[in-house]
Amino acid sequence: MEYIIIIISAIFVNNIVLAQFLGICPFLGVSTKVSTSTGMSAAVLFVMTLATIATYLIQTLVLIPLHIEFMQTVSFILVIAALVQMVEIVMKKVSPPLYQALGVFLPLITTNCAVLGVAILVIQKDYNLLQGVVFAIANAIGFFVALVIFAGIREQMDLFDIPPVMKGAPVALITAGLLSLAFMGFAGLV
Repeated sequence: MEYIIIIISAIFVNNIVLAQFLGICPFLGVSTKVSTSTGMSAAVLFVMTLATIATYLIQTLVLIPLHIEFMQTVSFILVIAALVQMVEIVMKKVSPPLYQALGVFLPLITTNCAVLGVAILVIQKDYNLLQGVVFAIANAIGFFVALVIFAGIREQMDLFDIPPVMKGAPVALITAGLLSLAFMGFAGLV
């Protein structure tokens, strides 16, 4: 039951993008088409899960035993950047078609604060490794849900006659705010 609460909470109630406002840059920048949003979400799922495992192990096996917990943010950023580069190199060698599909999105994940945010939240919430992995996967699914819904809405808005003053970022920000309000309806769920 605890894992179900973690999953529902991460996807709907405390959505990483719409409630915690992490990962806004790719949310606004990559959400012009559903296909690119799906690719970005798949890459985030992969990297967020691996980064959570790596940062949890670094926190428990290195930072805490050496009493250097204050180095958490710096070490997590370095680990995530190195992990993204390593994943990119391995994926290029092992699976070129998958690299072609996600290759554009992998470098963008290095600057995605949602990955770092989830890694830090796992430590702050005092999750064990399995709970942390479930939390990371659920947050990546929440990122996917928010991104794909937003991309679908933006694709539909291209079909409408929007005043020139509102085109682009203004209508995107208003839509994101309305989508965030819609997700607030899930607040009483958990």
